[in-house]
Amino acid sequence: MDLVAPVVVEPLKRRRCSECHRGPLERMILEFNAPVCLDCADLGHLVFLPRGDTALTRRAREGSALWAVVVRHNRRRTRYERQGLLVEEAALAAAERACLADAEARARRRARDAERRAVLDAEVTTALRAEILRLFPSCPADRAGEIAAHASAKGSGRVGRTAAGRSLDRDAVTAAVRAGVRHVDTPYDTLLMQGVPRHQARTRVAPAIEAVLRAWRGDGGDARG
Repeated sequence: MDLVAPVVVEPLKRRRCSECHRGPLERMILEFNAPVCLDCADLGHLVFLPRGDTALTRRAREGSALWAVVVRHNRRRTRYERQGLLVEEAALAAAERACLADAEARARRRARDAERRAVLDAEVTTALRAEILRLFPSCPADRAGEIAAHASAKGSGRVGRTAAGRSLDRDAVTAAVRAGVRHVDTPYDTLLMQGVPRHQARTRVAPAIEAVLRAWRGDGGDARG
């Protein structure tokens, strides 16, 4: 089956997400002619790889289960021009390891690692990880840490940066865990790459997500609680 990569737009005008109303958006997708931020579009876990390094781009794209094309409109030429890709961080890291002879790729990896360390709020992340493990005691500790780190990145507007997330609201923490399970433990990303609309893909993977959450709760309770 041919893959259908999502198209992400870098808007020229200030736009806000039609779902969460966050903005202005650096990058967005358009659904029914309405702007949707990358987190609401389930692309927020991807990292940006600018165009220019053909080998690195090819390897990162081939290694990423979910990737998207980033474009920007050129008013002078009246056309959209490709700016790069959004790819999975693990795929980008693997591609950079394959391109270690490229000094620029090594520098880019170091810069990205430094940026990631700078945006993580250790206190928020630690508290969120502890609450995840309290609500889901059978969740693997490393997964709880990954989910907490992603949800609490500074400036992201994700669950860990909202008032509900910082107060460790049960529903907000569960939403962060559910999002992590969706990308790692279900074929959700594959469905998106096959052209399945986002809302349909979410419906199809919902039973699998709830099964994982029930297992992580360890008591057979309602994972939505």
